[in-house]
Parts: sequence; C-alpha cells; structure tokens
Amino acid sequence: MKDLQFYEKDGELTAALYGELDHCLSADVRVRIDEKVRQLCPRCLVLDLSDITFMDSSGLGLIMGRYTLCGRAGIAFRLRGADERINRMLGLAGLGGVIKIEENGKGGSGR
Repeated sequence: MKDLQFYEKDGELTAALYGELDHCLSADVRVRIDEKVRQLCPRCLVLDLSDITFMDSSGLGLIMGRYTLCGRAGIAFRLRGADERINRMLGLAGLGGVIKIEENGKGGSGR
C-alpha cells in the first residue's frame, strides 16, 4: 500500500501522504518522516496532503508533531493541498493561522 512518498529538491523535502491518515497509519508515517528529516536535514519540510481521503485526530497530531520538530530544528514547515475538511480541523485546533498552508495541491511535489 502506498501511503507515503518522499521528494527532495533544492533543500526542500516533500512528504506526500496518500489515502487514510488514521490511528493505524500515523505512528508509522511519523517515524518514517522523522527519520528522513534527520537523514537529509532539509531547510524546509512540506507535508503534501493532496491525496488524503480521510484524516482523524491522529493525523492532526502527526501534523502538529512535525511542526514542533521542525521548529526546534530551525526547519521551515508548510502544508500543501489541505482540503476544506483538513483546513476546518486545523482551524478548530488553532493552527489555521500558525502553520503556513499552500493552496496549490500538486505544485512542486515532483509528481
């Protein structure tokens, strides 16, 4: 099952997520993203949510954790392709104005 794919270009690491980001998948995805960030030390991490079909609170936790990780390491952090449902969740969590969210769902991901 394809749930995560990485693209790296000019110091920007994009983690493109696919399918359902729920409790069953979030822990594994978190570990894989964190390992890749430690390995590459990018200047920016982009989580591309363009192909997420469902996300629960564990997905929100994954986003918040990567935001914190990047902040501590001095790495810029952005979301790409968050749909209306995800934007609503981010807003309810108070992150809508904190995390930079790109409107363009597919741009720059290398796909």
